[in-house]
Amino acid sequence: MSENRELLARGPGTIDSVELDFERCYRAVDSRDGRFDGWFYTAVTSTGIYCRPSCPAVTPKPENVRFYPSAAAAQRAGFRACKRCRPDAAPGSPEWDVRADVVGRAMRLISDGVVDRAGVPGLASRLGYTERHLHRMLTAELGAGPLALARAQRAQTARILIETTDLGLAEIAFAAGFGSVRQFNDTIREVFGSPPSALRKPRRGPAPEPGAIHLRLAYRPPLHAESLVEFLALRAIPGVEEVDATTYRRALRLPHGCGTVELTPTPGYVAALLRLSDVRDLSPAVARCRRLLDLDADPVAVDAVLAEDEALAASVAKEPGVRVPRSVDSFEMAVRAIVGQQISVVAARKVLSRLVPSGEQLSPFPTPEEVLALPDEAFKMPGARRDTIRALASAVASGELDLDPGADREEAVHNLTKLPGIGSWTASYVAMRGIGDPDSFLPTDLGVRRGAKALGLPDDPKALDAHAARWAPWRSYALIRLWRQG
Repeated sequence: MSENRELLARGPGTIDSVELDFERCYRAVDSRDGRFDGWFYTAVTSTGIYCRPSCPAVTPKPENVRFYPSAAAAQRAGFRACKRCRPDAAPGSPEWDVRADVVGRAMRLISDGVVDRAGVPGLASRLGYTERHLHRMLTAELGAGPLALARAQRAQTARILIETTDLGLAEIAFAAGFGSVRQFNDTIREVFGSPPSALRKPRRGPAPEPGAIHLRLAYRPPLHAESLVEFLALRAIPGVEEVDATTYRRALRLPHGCGTVELTPTPGYVAALLRLSDVRDLSPAVARCRRLLDLDADPVAVDAVLAEDEALAASVAKEPGVRVPRSVDSFEMAVRAIVGQQISVVAARKVLSRLVPSGEQLSPFPTPEEVLALPDEAFKMPGARRDTIRALASAVASGELDLDPGADREEAVHNLTKLPGIGSWTASYVAMRGIGDPDSFLPTDLGVRRGAKALGLPDDPKALDAHAARWAPWRSYALIRLWRQG
Protein backbone atom coordinates (compact mmCIF):
# COMPACT_ATOMS: atom_id res chain seq x y z
CA MET A 1 0.00 0.00 0.00
CA SER A 2 2.88 2.43 0.64
CA GLU A 3 4.03 2.03 -2.96
CA ASN A 4 0.49 2.62 -4.17
CA ARG A 5 0.23 5.74 -2.07
CA GLU A 6 3.50 6.95 -3.58
CA LEU A 7 1.80 6.84 -6.97
CA LEU A 8 -1.17 8.81 -5.71
CA ALA A 9 1.01 11.37 -3.96
CA ARG A 10 2.40 12.29 -7.38
CA GLY A 11 -1.06 12.49 -8.95
CA PRO A 12 -2.21 11.07 -12.29
CA GLY A 13 0.43 12.93 -14.28
CA THR A 14 0.58 12.29 -18.00
CA ILE A 15 -0.62 9.16 -19.77
CA ASP A 16 2.96 8.02 -20.24
CA SER A 17 3.75 8.33 -16.53
CA VAL A 18 0.65 6.28 -15.66
CA GLU A 19 1.76 3.58 -18.09
CA LEU A 20 5.24 3.59 -16.58
CA ASP A 21 3.64 3.00 -13.18
CA PHE A 22 1.66 0.01 -14.44
CA GLU A 23 2.73 -2.32 -11.63
CA ARG A 24 1.74 0.14 -8.91
CA CYS A 25 -1.60 0.84 -10.58
CA TYR A 26 -2.24 -2.86 -10.90
CA ARG A 27 -1.51 -3.46 -7.23
CA ALA A 28 -3.95 -0.66 -6.39
CA VAL A 29 -6.62 -2.44 -8.45
CA ASP A 30 -5.82 -5.77 -6.83
CA SER A 31 -6.31 -4.19 -3.37
CA ARG A 32 -9.75 -2.79 -4.36
CA ASP A 33 -9.19 0.23 -2.14
CA GLY A 34 -11.86 2.89 -2.69
CA ARG A 35 -9.41 5.66 -1.87
CA PHE A 36 -7.94 5.23 -5.35
CA ASP A 37 -11.25 5.86 -7.14
CA GLY A 38 -11.06 8.93 -9.33
CA TRP A 39 -7.25 8.99 -9.47
CA PHE A 40 -7.21 6.70 -12.50
CA TYR A 41 -9.46 4.25 -14.36
CA THR A 42 -8.92 0.60 -15.25
CA ALA A 43 -9.89 -0.57 -18.75
CA VAL A 44 -10.12 -4.27 -19.59
CA THR A 45 -9.51 -5.18 -23.24
CA SER A 46 -11.16 -8.62 -22.95
CA THR A 47 -14.50 -7.13 -21.87
CA GLY A 48 -14.35 -3.66 -23.43
CA ILE A 49 -15.30 -1.94 -20.15
CA TYR A 50 -13.58 0.45 -17.78
CA CYS A 51 -13.92 0.43 -13.99
CA ARG A 52 -12.99 2.11 -10.77
CA PRO A 53 -9.88 0.65 -9.08
CA SER A 54 -12.22 -0.58 -6.31
CA CYS A 55 -14.52 -2.54 -8.64
CA PRO A 56 -15.55 -5.79 -6.87
CA ALA A 57 -15.24 -7.84 -10.07
CA VAL A 58 -12.48 -10.43 -10.41
CA THR A 59 -9.13 -8.72 -10.93
CA PRO A 60 -8.35 -8.92 -14.68
CA LYS A 61 -5.13 -10.40 -16.00
CA PRO A 62 -2.34 -7.84 -16.37
CA GLU A 63 -2.08 -8.39 -20.12
CA ASN A 64 -5.73 -7.35 -20.51
CA VAL A 65 -5.46 -4.12 -18.52
CA ARG A 66 -4.96 -0.51 -19.61
CA PHE A 67 -4.89 2.48 -17.26
CA TYR A 68 -6.28 5.92 -18.08
CA PRO A 69 -6.09 9.20 -16.15
CA SER A 70 -9.74 10.10 -16.79
CA ALA A 71 -13.07 8.50 -17.65
CA ALA A 72 -13.11 10.60 -20.81
CA ALA A 73 -9.81 9.08 -21.93
CA ALA A 74 -11.15 5.55 -21.40
CA GLN A 75 -14.30 6.41 -23.34
CA ARG A 76 -12.23 7.97 -26.11
CA ALA A 77 -10.33 4.68 -26.40
CA GLY A 78 -13.62 2.85 -26.98
CA PHE A 79 -14.32 1.41 -23.52
CA ARG A 80 -17.78 1.36 -21.90
CA ALA A 81 -18.52 2.17 -18.26
CA CYS A 82 -18.87 -0.82 -15.95
CA LYS A 83 -22.49 -1.25 -14.87
CA ARG A 84 -21.42 -2.79 -11.58
CA CYS A 85 -19.03 -0.18 -10.10
CA ARG A 86 -20.31 2.79 -12.17
CA PRO A 87 -16.95 4.53 -12.62
CA ASP A 88 -18.60 7.64 -14.07
CA ALA A 89 -19.98 8.33 -10.57
CA ALA A 90 -16.62 7.98 -8.78
CA PRO A 91 -15.33 10.84 -6.62
CA GLY A 92 -13.49 13.48 -8.63
CA SER A 93 -9.71 13.42 -8.68
CA PRO A 94 -8.30 15.39 -5.74
CA GLU A 95 -5.44 16.35 -8.06
CA TRP A 96 -7.64 18.65 -10.14
CA ASP A 97 -9.49 19.95 -7.10
CA VAL A 98 -6.26 21.05 -5.45
CA ARG A 99 -4.08 22.18 -8.32
CA ALA A 100 -3.93 25.89 -9.06
CA ASP A 101 -2.46 25.58 -12.57
CA VAL A 102 -4.32 25.92 -15.87
CA VAL A 103 -5.30 22.25 -16.10
CA GLY A 104 -6.74 22.23 -12.57
CA ARG A 105 -8.60 25.47 -13.25
CA ALA A 106 -9.94 24.08 -16.54
CA MET A 107 -11.22 20.92 -14.86
CA ARG A 108 -13.09 22.93 -12.23
CA LEU A 109 -14.70 25.09 -14.92
CA ILE A 110 -15.67 22.05 -17.01
CA SER A 111 -17.30 20.45 -13.97
CA ASP A 112 -19.22 23.70 -13.44
CA GLY A 113 -20.65 23.37 -16.97
CA VAL A 114 -18.75 26.17 -18.72
CA VAL A 115 -18.21 24.12 -21.90
CA ASP A 116 -21.93 23.32 -22.11
CA ARG A 117 -22.83 27.00 -21.74
CA ALA A 118 -20.04 28.77 -23.62
CA GLY A 119 -18.31 26.05 -25.62
CA VAL A 120 -14.57 25.45 -25.80
CA PRO A 121 -13.97 29.04 -27.00
CA GLY A 122 -15.62 30.31 -23.82
CA LEU A 123 -13.51 28.00 -21.64
CA ALA A 124 -10.29 29.02 -23.40
CA SER A 125 -11.19 32.70 -23.09
CA ARG A 126 -11.82 32.35 -19.35
CA LEU A 127 -8.39 30.80 -18.92
CA GLY A 128 -6.53 33.16 -21.27
CA TYR A 129 -5.28 30.50 -23.70
CA THR A 130 -5.98 29.58 -27.30
CA GLU A 131 -8.30 26.63 -27.90
CA ARG A 132 -5.49 24.66 -29.51
CA HIS A 133 -3.07 25.16 -26.64
CA LEU A 134 -5.73 24.33 -24.05
CA HIS A 135 -6.64 21.15 -25.94
CA ARG A 136 -2.98 20.17 -26.05
CA MET A 137 -2.49 20.68 -22.29
CA LEU A 138 -5.61 18.75 -21.30
CA THR A 139 -4.88 15.88 -23.69
CA ALA A 140 -1.32 15.59 -22.38
CA GLU A 141 -2.46 15.21 -18.78
CA LEU A 142 -5.92 13.64 -19.06
CA GLY A 143 -5.86 11.80 -22.37
CA ALA A 144 -8.81 13.82 -23.64
CA GLY A 145 -9.58 17.36 -24.71
CA PRO A 146 -12.23 19.70 -23.27
CA LEU A 147 -15.01 18.46 -25.57
CA ALA A 148 -14.43 14.83 -24.58
CA LEU A 149 -14.25 15.73 -20.90
CA ALA A 150 -17.51 17.68 -21.13
CA ARG A 151 -19.09 14.80 -23.08
CA ALA A 152 -18.24 12.37 -20.28
CA GLN A 153 -19.87 14.73 -17.78
CA ARG A 154 -22.99 15.04 -19.95
CA ALA A 155 -23.32 11.27 -20.03
CA GLN A 156 -23.16 11.12 -16.23
CA THR A 157 -25.74 13.91 -15.93
CA ALA A 158 -28.04 12.17 -18.39
CA ARG A 159 -27.84 8.88 -16.50
CA ILE A 160 -28.81 10.61 -13.24
CA LEU A 161 -31.81 12.28 -14.89
CA ILE A 162 -32.91 9.04 -16.56
CA GLU A 163 -32.75 7.13 -13.28
CA THR A 164 -34.16 9.72 -10.89
CA THR A 165 -36.77 11.70 -12.84
CA ASP A 166 -39.76 11.08 -15.08
CA LEU A 167 -38.58 13.55 -17.72
CA GLY A 168 -38.90 12.40 -21.30
CA LEU A 169 -35.68 11.23 -22.93
CA ALA A 170 -35.70 14.11 -25.41
CA GLU A 171 -35.98 16.59 -22.52
CA ILE A 172 -33.13 14.84 -20.74
CA ALA A 173 -30.95 15.04 -23.86
CA PHE A 174 -31.09 18.83 -23.96
CA ALA A 175 -31.09 19.23 -20.17
CA ALA A 176 -27.81 17.28 -19.99
CA GLY A 177 -26.22 19.56 -22.57
CA PHE A 178 -26.39 17.45 -25.73
CA GLY A 179 -26.87 19.28 -29.01
CA SER A 180 -29.33 16.75 -30.43
CA VAL A 181 -31.27 13.63 -29.48
CA ARG A 182 -29.16 11.62 -31.91
CA GLN A 183 -25.95 12.77 -30.21
CA PHE A 184 -27.50 11.86 -26.84
CA ASN A 185 -28.51 8.37 -28.01
CA ASP A 186 -25.12 7.67 -29.59
CA THR A 187 -23.19 8.86 -26.53
CA ILE A 188 -25.25 6.83 -24.04
CA ARG A 189 -24.82 3.71 -26.16
CA GLU A 190 -21.07 4.25 -26.42
CA VAL A 191 -20.51 5.09 -22.74
CA PHE A 192 -22.90 2.65 -21.07
CA GLY A 193 -23.35 -0.01 -23.72
CA SER A 194 -27.14 0.39 -23.62
CA PRO A 195 -29.75 2.64 -25.18
CA PRO A 196 -31.09 5.40 -22.90
CA SER A 197 -34.39 3.59 -22.41
CA ALA A 198 -32.58 0.58 -20.90
CA LEU A 199 -31.18 2.76 -18.10
CA ARG A 200 -34.66 3.68 -16.90
CA LYS A 201 -35.65 1.00 -14.43
CA PRO A 202 -39.24 0.48 -13.21
CA ARG A 203 -39.90 2.27 -9.92
CA ARG A 204 -41.87 1.18 -6.93
CA GLY A 205 -43.78 3.48 -4.67
CA PRO A 206 -44.97 7.02 -5.31
CA ALA A 207 -43.87 8.97 -8.37
CA PRO A 208 -40.92 11.30 -7.80
CA GLU A 209 -41.68 14.87 -6.85
CA PRO A 210 -41.67 17.10 -9.95
CA GLY A 211 -38.40 19.00 -10.14
CA ALA A 212 -36.78 16.93 -7.36
CA ILE A 213 -33.65 14.92 -8.07
CA HIS A 214 -32.27 12.41 -5.56
CA LEU A 215 -28.67 11.32 -5.92
CA ARG A 216 -25.69 10.08 -3.98
CA LEU A 217 -22.49 12.12 -3.86
CA ALA A 218 -19.52 9.79 -3.49
CA TYR A 219 -16.46 10.64 -1.41
CA ARG A 220 -13.22 9.06 -0.29
CA PRO A 221 -13.42 7.82 3.30
CA PRO A 222 -13.01 8.78 6.00
CA LEU A 223 -15.37 11.75 6.21
CA HIS A 224 -15.79 13.50 9.55
CA ALA A 225 -19.36 14.59 8.86
CA GLU A 226 -20.00 16.03 12.31
CA SER A 227 -17.37 18.74 11.90
CA LEU A 228 -18.79 19.72 8.51
CA VAL A 229 -22.37 20.01 9.77
CA GLU A 230 -21.31 21.84 12.95
CA PHE A 231 -19.20 24.34 11.02
CA LEU A 232 -21.97 25.12 8.51
CA ALA A 233 -24.66 25.28 11.21
CA LEU A 234 -22.72 27.82 13.27
CA ARG A 235 -22.35 30.12 10.25
CA ALA A 236 -25.68 29.53 8.46
CA ILE A 237 -27.26 32.75 7.17
CA PRO A 238 -30.98 32.87 8.06
CA GLY A 239 -33.04 33.01 4.89
CA VAL A 240 -30.27 31.40 2.80
CA GLU A 241 -29.36 28.30 4.82
CA GLU A 242 -30.78 26.12 7.55
CA VAL A 243 -29.29 23.15 9.39
CA ASP A 244 -30.67 20.47 11.68
CA ALA A 245 -28.85 17.65 13.44
CA THR A 246 -27.98 15.77 10.25
CA THR A 247 -29.01 17.80 7.20
CA TYR A 248 -27.81 21.03 5.64
CA ARG A 249 -30.17 22.96 3.35
CA ARG A 250 -29.57 26.04 1.28
CA ALA A 251 -30.70 28.03 -1.75
CA LEU A 252 -28.57 27.99 -4.88
CA ARG A 253 -28.14 30.55 -7.62
CA LEU A 254 -27.32 28.65 -10.82
CA PRO A 255 -26.60 29.59 -14.45
CA HIS A 256 -30.18 28.99 -15.66
CA GLY A 257 -32.18 29.76 -12.53
CA CYS A 258 -32.38 29.04 -8.82
CA GLY A 259 -32.80 25.92 -6.73
CA THR A 260 -32.41 24.39 -3.31
CA VAL A 261 -30.40 21.47 -2.02
CA GLU A 262 -30.58 19.23 1.04
CA LEU A 263 -27.35 17.44 1.92
CA THR A 264 -27.26 14.60 4.45
CA PRO A 265 -23.93 12.83 5.07
CA THR A 266 -24.28 9.06 5.46
CA PRO A 267 -21.75 6.20 5.57
CA GLY A 268 -20.28 5.90 2.08
CA TYR A 269 -21.99 8.86 0.42
CA VAL A 270 -23.79 12.17 0.93
CA ALA A 271 -27.51 11.96 0.13
CA ALA A 272 -28.53 14.97 -1.94
CA LEU A 273 -32.01 16.19 -2.76
CA LEU A 274 -31.98 18.91 -5.42
CA ARG A 275 -34.95 20.99 -6.49
CA LEU A 276 -34.08 22.94 -9.63
CA SER A 277 -36.06 25.44 -11.64
CA ASP A 278 -34.13 24.26 -14.73
CA VAL A 279 -32.67 20.74 -14.98
CA ARG A 280 -29.86 22.05 -17.18
CA ASP A 281 -28.35 23.22 -13.90
CA LEU A 282 -27.85 19.70 -12.52
CA SER A 283 -24.13 19.47 -13.33
CA PRO A 284 -23.15 22.87 -11.90
CA ALA A 285 -25.37 22.25 -8.85
CA VAL A 286 -23.63 18.93 -8.15
CA ALA A 287 -20.20 20.48 -8.70
CA ARG A 288 -20.98 23.27 -6.24
CA CYS A 289 -22.30 20.87 -3.61
CA ARG A 290 -19.16 18.76 -3.94
CA ARG A 291 -17.01 21.86 -3.51
CA LEU A 292 -19.04 23.02 -0.50
CA LEU A 293 -18.42 19.76 1.38
CA ASP A 294 -14.89 19.21 -0.01
CA LEU A 295 -15.92 15.77 -1.24
CA ASP A 296 -13.11 15.34 -3.76
CA ALA A 297 -10.39 15.60 -1.12
CA ASP A 298 -7.99 12.75 -0.33
CA PRO A 299 -8.30 12.68 3.49
CA VAL A 300 -5.74 9.90 3.89
CA ALA A 301 -3.04 11.97 2.18
CA VAL A 302 -4.00 15.08 4.18
CA ASP A 303 -4.13 13.31 7.54
CA ALA A 304 -0.85 11.52 6.89
CA VAL A 305 0.99 14.86 6.63
CA LEU A 306 -0.75 16.47 9.62
CA ALA A 307 -0.27 13.40 11.84
CA GLU A 308 3.50 13.72 11.48
CA ASP A 309 3.27 16.71 13.84
CA GLU A 310 2.89 15.46 17.40
CA ALA A 311 0.72 18.47 18.22
CA LEU A 312 -1.92 17.40 15.66
CA ALA A 313 -1.49 13.63 15.83
CA ALA A 314 -4.14 13.16 18.55
CA SER A 315 -6.65 15.32 16.65
CA VAL A 316 -6.11 13.29 13.49
CA ALA A 317 -6.50 10.01 15.35
CA LYS A 318 -9.66 11.17 17.13
CA GLU A 319 -11.30 12.85 14.11
CA PRO A 320 -9.98 11.39 10.85
CA GLY A 321 -11.24 12.89 7.60
CA VAL A 322 -11.88 16.49 8.68
CA ARG A 323 -12.66 18.55 5.55
CA VAL A 324 -12.49 22.24 4.70
CA PRO A 325 -16.06 23.57 4.35
CA ARG A 326 -16.01 25.68 1.21
CA SER A 327 -18.80 27.50 -0.64
CA VAL A 328 -21.26 27.39 -3.52
CA ASP A 329 -20.76 31.09 -4.28
CA SER A 330 -17.35 32.76 -3.98
CA PHE A 331 -18.80 36.27 -3.98
CA GLU A 332 -21.05 35.32 -1.07
CA MET A 333 -18.01 33.93 0.75
CA ALA A 334 -16.06 37.14 0.18
CA VAL A 335 -18.92 39.21 1.64
CA ARG A 336 -19.05 36.82 4.61
CA ALA A 337 -15.33 37.34 5.18
CA ILE A 338 -15.62 41.13 5.08
CA VAL A 339 -18.60 41.19 7.44
CA GLY A 340 -16.87 38.76 9.79
CA GLN A 341 -13.84 40.99 10.34
CA GLN A 342 -13.41 41.60 14.06
CA ILE A 343 -16.95 40.60 15.07
CA SER A 344 -18.37 37.34 16.40
CA VAL A 345 -19.82 34.63 14.17
CA VAL A 346 -23.26 35.21 15.72
CA ALA A 347 -23.12 38.94 15.02
CA ALA A 348 -21.95 38.31 11.44
CA ARG A 349 -24.91 36.00 10.79
CA LYS A 350 -27.32 38.69 11.95
CA VAL A 351 -25.74 41.34 9.73
CA LEU A 352 -25.65 39.04 6.69
CA SER A 353 -29.29 38.04 7.11
CA ARG A 354 -30.30 41.69 6.61
CA LEU A 355 -28.86 41.59 3.10
CA VAL A 356 -31.21 38.76 2.11
CA PRO A 357 -34.84 39.30 1.05
CA SER A 358 -37.19 38.04 3.77
CA GLY A 359 -39.71 35.33 2.95
CA GLU A 360 -40.94 31.89 3.85
CA GLN A 361 -38.71 30.15 1.30
CA LEU A 362 -34.93 30.03 1.28
CA SER A 363 -33.44 32.57 -1.15
CA PRO A 364 -30.03 32.70 -2.81
CA PHE A 365 -27.53 35.23 -1.54
CA PRO A 366 -27.75 38.52 -3.48
CA THR A 367 -25.68 38.96 -6.64
CA PRO A 368 -23.03 41.69 -6.87
CA GLU A 369 -25.49 43.80 -8.86
CA GLU A 370 -28.19 43.34 -6.22
CA VAL A 371 -25.78 44.28 -3.45
CA LEU A 372 -24.82 47.46 -5.30
CA ALA A 373 -28.52 48.39 -5.52
CA LEU A 374 -29.10 48.12 -1.75
CA PRO A 375 -29.61 51.37 0.17
CA ASP A 376 -27.10 52.35 2.85
CA GLU A 377 -29.48 51.47 5.69
CA ALA A 378 -29.68 47.84 4.54
CA PHE A 379 -26.09 47.14 5.52
CA LYS A 380 -26.33 47.78 9.28
CA MET A 381 -22.55 48.02 9.64
CA PRO A 382 -19.82 50.66 9.82
CA GLY A 383 -19.59 52.80 6.70
CA ALA A 384 -16.05 51.70 5.90
CA ARG A 385 -17.09 48.05 5.83
CA ARG A 386 -20.13 48.86 3.70
CA ASP A 387 -17.85 50.66 1.24
CA THR A 388 -15.55 47.63 1.11
CA ILE A 389 -18.47 45.35 0.22
CA ARG A 390 -19.57 47.76 -2.49
CA ALA A 391 -16.05 47.92 -3.88
CA LEU A 392 -15.95 44.12 -3.93
CA ALA A 393 -19.34 43.90 -5.66
CA SER A 394 -18.30 46.47 -8.24
CA ALA A 395 -15.04 44.63 -9.01
CA VAL A 396 -16.81 41.28 -9.41
CA ALA A 397 -19.68 42.72 -11.45
CA SER A 398 -17.28 44.47 -13.84
CA GLY A 399 -15.08 41.40 -14.29
CA GLU A 400 -12.03 43.07 -12.72
CA LEU A 401 -12.04 40.43 -9.97
CA ASP A 402 -12.55 36.74 -10.79
CA LEU A 403 -13.59 34.53 -7.87
CA ASP A 404 -15.05 31.64 -9.90
CA PRO A 405 -13.81 28.01 -9.59
CA GLY A 406 -11.40 28.52 -12.49
CA ALA A 407 -9.88 31.71 -11.09
CA ASP A 408 -6.14 32.10 -10.82
CA ARG A 409 -5.77 31.90 -7.03
CA GLU A 410 -2.67 34.08 -6.71
CA GLU A 411 -4.17 36.73 -8.97
CA ALA A 412 -7.48 36.64 -7.09
CA VAL A 413 -5.76 37.12 -3.73
CA HIS A 414 -3.64 39.95 -5.14
CA ASN A 415 -6.69 41.70 -6.58
CA LEU A 416 -8.64 41.24 -3.35
CA THR A 417 -5.94 42.94 -1.30
CA LYS A 418 -6.02 45.92 -3.68
CA LEU A 419 -9.57 46.69 -2.54
CA PRO A 420 -9.93 49.11 0.39
CA GLY A 421 -10.51 47.38 3.70
CA ILE A 422 -9.32 43.92 2.63
CA GLY A 423 -6.14 42.65 4.23
CA SER A 424 -4.30 39.34 4.32
CA TRP A 425 -6.74 37.67 6.76
CA THR A 426 -9.78 38.36 4.58
CA ALA A 427 -8.01 37.45 1.33
CA SER A 428 -6.66 34.19 2.78
CA TYR A 429 -10.10 33.26 4.17
CA VAL A 430 -11.66 33.81 0.74
CA ALA A 431 -8.87 31.83 -0.91
CA MET A 432 -9.51 28.91 1.44
CA ARG A 433 -13.30 28.77 1.48
CA GLY A 434 -14.23 30.62 -1.71
CA ILE A 435 -11.58 29.58 -4.23
CA GLY A 436 -10.57 26.26 -2.67
CA ASP A 437 -6.92 26.83 -1.73
CA PRO A 438 -5.88 23.83 0.42
CA ASP A 439 -2.85 25.64 1.82
CA SER A 440 -4.18 28.91 3.29
CA PHE A 441 -3.41 29.79 6.89
CA LEU A 442 -4.57 32.54 9.28
CA PRO A 443 -1.91 32.88 12.00
CA THR A 444 -3.41 36.13 13.33
CA ASP A 445 -6.91 34.69 13.79
CA LEU A 446 -7.88 34.59 17.48
CA GLY A 447 -9.63 31.21 17.17
CA VAL A 448 -6.59 29.71 15.46
CA ARG A 449 -4.29 31.09 18.13
CA ARG A 450 -6.52 29.72 20.93
CA GLY A 451 -6.52 26.30 19.26
CA ALA A 452 -2.76 26.41 18.87
CA LYS A 453 -2.29 27.27 22.54
CA ALA A 454 -4.61 24.42 23.56
CA LEU A 455 -2.37 22.01 21.63
CA GLY A 456 0.86 23.37 23.08
CA LEU A 457 1.81 25.24 19.92
CA PRO A 458 3.10 28.82 19.88
CA ASP A 459 0.27 31.34 19.74
CA ASP A 460 2.47 34.20 18.59
CA PRO A 461 1.42 34.76 14.94
CA LYS A 462 4.95 34.79 13.50
CA ALA A 463 6.06 31.71 15.44
CA LEU A 464 2.80 29.90 14.64
CA ASP A 465 3.12 30.73 10.94
CA ALA A 466 6.67 29.39 10.93
CA HIS A 467 5.54 26.18 12.65
CA ALA A 468 2.67 25.77 10.17
CA ALA A 469 5.13 25.48 7.28
CA ARG A 470 5.49 21.77 8.15
CA TRP A 471 1.78 21.25 7.39
CA ALA A 472 2.09 22.33 3.75
CA PRO A 473 0.42 21.77 1.34
CA TRP A 474 -2.55 21.17 3.69
CA ARG A 475 -2.47 24.15 6.02
CA SER A 476 -6.17 24.90 5.42
CA TYR A 477 -7.02 21.50 6.93
CA ALA A 478 -4.76 22.15 9.92
CA LEU A 479 -6.50 25.49 10.38
CA ILE A 480 -9.91 23.80 10.63
CA ARG A 481 -8.53 21.46 13.28
CA LEU A 482 -7.12 24.38 15.27
CA TRP A 483 -10.49 26.13 15.11
CA ARG A 484 -12.11 23.01 16.52
CA GLN A 485 -9.65 23.05 19.41
CA GLY A 486 -10.18 26.75 20.10
